[in-house]
Amino acid sequence: MMVVAAPTLQPDPAPAPRLRRPDAGRLQELRGRREFQYEEDATQPEQSAWDAFWARVRDAVGNWLVSRSYNHFWRWIFYALFVIAGVFIVLRLLEIDFTAMLGRSPRRAPLAYDTMAENIHEVDFTTRLAEAEAAGNWRLAVRLGYLQLLKTLSDNALINWQPDKTNHAYLAELAAGPQREAFRGATRAFEYVWYGDLRLGAALYQQARAGQRAVTGAAPGPRPAVVAPNARPA
Repeated sequence: MMVVAAPTLQPDPAPAPRLRRPDAGRLQELRGRREFQYEEDATQPEQSAWDAFWARVRDAVGNWLVSRSYNHFWRWIFYALFVIAGVFIVLRLLEIDFTAMLGRSPRRAPLAYDTMAENIHEVDFTTRLAEAEAAGNWRLAVRLGYLQLLKTLSDNALINWQPDKTNHAYLAELAAGPQREAFRGATRAFEYVWYGDLRLGAALYQQARAGQRAVTGAAPGPRPAVVAPNARPA
């Protein structure tokens, strides 16, 4: 087998490069400039006692969240608590009575008044209203105030009260005007409280009573004129 010898490298005839060193003053100036500082300060700022406390709390909570006991037990406990809290918030926003859902009703002080057999011309509204307000039975007090309003309108011949009439029938009997609109608002508030079982406190009760009083203070609308039939000529 033939062996081929490697060619011999000839020396470079070009002159050796001349090294140029930068100015020492310029280098020192560049070292002092902020944009050329590439090393970060490894020293950490000293923490206060409060920051150190919360840092330990975060570390403890983080270690607990990745622990085996959290993943197998406490994780589901927290999920259940979140669900319960969400349901509670929704029910509160919808103003649903928890006691009614559990089959319990708040006790109300007994009053010497029967709402099933009522005649507005036979009820002593001043006494009954005072009793309901003293007992904190705002729902019944709103009803008594509304019935008292119906009595006032009936006494002034603005409506024709009958026990089998609806509230909207009385609204239709009132002449168009400020009093009719005030009565419309008082009727809406009464029906929300009585038939809708809207729970209200002393502040909301005062608003409902103010709406009822506004009906008697408003000016009634013009009554339609009664045209007499033409007399026959003699």
